[in-house]
Amino acid sequence: MIERLTPETFAAALPGLAELLVDAVRGGASIGFLAGFDHDQATAWWHDRAAAVADETLAVWTVTGPDGPAGTISLAYADKPNARHRAEVVKLAVHRDHRGKGLGRRLLATAEQAAAASGITMLLLDTETDSAADRLYRSAGWLRYGIVPDYAAGPTGELRPCSFYYKPISLEPGARAADGGACLPPSS
Repeated sequence: MIERLTPETFAAALPGLAELLVDAVRGGASIGFLAGFDHDQATAWWHDRAAAVADETLAVWTVTGPDGPAGTISLAYADKPNARHRAEVVKLAVHRDHRGKGLGRRLLATAEQAAAASGITMLLLDTETDSAADRLYRSAGWLRYGIVPDYAAGPTGELRPCSFYYKPISLEPGARAADGGACLPPSS
C-alpha cells in the first residue's frame, strides 16, 4: 500500500527512506549523491526535509514491503506566486529487490493523481538520460523537452547527461486550478 507520510509518520519513516536512498546510490542511480553515501548521511538528508513535509511544500509517499522499504516518491510544490500551478517530482526510488514489478509506475501515478487533486496542472522532473527511470517517464506519457550533456555526476563521479521532462495534468473533478493564490496539497 502506498502511504503519504504526515509530519508525524515522516520521522518514523526516516530509517527506511534512508535505506532506499543508499540502495539507489549503490545500484548506480544518479539521484544527487556519490559513492560512499551512507545511512547516516541519507538519514540527515531526509531529516533536513522535515520542515518542508510539515509545511506541506513537500509530499512524500512510501511503500513498505514484507522485508522493509520498497519505494518512495516525493512531490515538491512551488512556493513562488507565479509558479503555484506546477510541482516537481523528486526522489522516485524503488529498492533493487522490488524493481520490475510496476512499483515505480504506481508511485508515479500516485504523485500525478495527488497533483491533480491539489490543483496542480503542470509537473516537471529530470532524470539521467537512457536510465530505467528515463524509460519509465517516456512510457508514462511524460514529454522530454531537452537533454543537457554532463549535467550531473553519477555515484562514481563520471558526468552524465540529464533529460528534462514535463507533463500537463488534468484536474480531478472538484479540484481548483492554481490561480496565483496558495495551491498547497491536501493534508490527506
